[in-house]
Amino acid sequence: MIKAGIIGATGYAGAELVRILMNHRETEIVWYGSHSHIDRKYAEVYGNMFRIVENVCRDDNLSELAQQADVIFTATPQGFLAGMLTEEILEKAKIVDLSADYRIKDVSVYEKWYGIEHKSPQFIGEAVYGLCEINREKITERTRLVANPGCYTTCSILTAYPLVREGLIDTDTLIIDAKSGTSGAGRGAKVQNLFCEVNENIKAYGVAGHRHTPEIEEQLGYAGNCNVTINFTPHLVPMNRGILVTEYAKLNKKADGTLPSYEEIKAVYDRYYDTEKFIRVLDKGICPETRWVEGSNYVDIGFVIDERTGRIIMMGALDNLVKGAAGQAVQNMNLLFGLKESEGLELVPCFP
Repeated sequence: MIKAGIIGATGYAGAELVRILMNHRETEIVWYGSHSHIDRKYAEVYGNMFRIVENVCRDDNLSELAQQADVIFTATPQGFLAGMLTEEILEKAKIVDLSADYRIKDVSVYEKWYGIEHKSPQFIGEAVYGLCEINREKITERTRLVANPGCYTTCSILTAYPLVREGLIDTDTLIIDAKSGTSGAGRGAKVQNLFCEVNENIKAYGVAGHRHTPEIEEQLGYAGNCNVTINFTPHLVPMNRGILVTEYAKLNKKADGTLPSYEEIKAVYDRYYDTEKFIRVLDKGICPETRWVEGSNYVDIGFVIDERTGRIIMMGALDNLVKGAAGQAVQNMNLLFGLKESEGLELVPCFP
């Protein structure tokens, strides 16, 4: 039985980790870490866990937790793990970090976009970017530190990855329009996330400067073996869960001067994703919707070719708290311990 600890267990992503791991046959949660609710019963914080979780919340002492756990999930703000991680901790427990502390390989880029000093850059090199469908072979039982991708980045990267990899789109023209439910902003009290501020409203934020931009550019750059510069604009929409990305790019013409056909593009997506448990490439004419992935670890992808403009419109949808956070973290844990990758994640999307 894998002993798991969660730091940040009372945030939205942490709570989703608890929900998923409670149904994981190979895992026992031994530590419910919470900076704000120490010594309070977990079920008092989340009433859905009444008579399911009897434990009380503990502190965020990573060193002590590493002596009790085989794997530690850190669902914490940026900078927390970077300020706490030591070689001694990594020698005792594997870490799956849900923050951005180890996602970006260039520490100067991280510090520029996140506005904080990175306290442990010596571990960036060994951290594996935990987008399983792309880096699965790098996530092994020898891996000690996984940088779990975020929700916007997961959806944005997976939606475009096969076409970037195969050189089918001009990455200099790539525009990503993304929309997220309010849980993506976390559980902390913020005026801009109050009901009256969000309800009956939609707004863009982080325009031309959202901190997930360099992460998307870096990973798509690896895919295409080129420098990628994108326009990425996120929007907040009045719903609890879900992310929908709509991506626009110019198609590269074939040698004969024609655009790739729908069938040719679909064949590329199928070649990359047809055997992937959690990626569903939709049939022609069907666009992804957040309601069809809610509560699950699935990513739904669709596309339309605009013959008039020579562009392709790619669309992706996922649940930001599952595949965009906790579900992906469990997927990474399964790979770290040699388990079936879908263990604990056979979650049928819920509707309505």
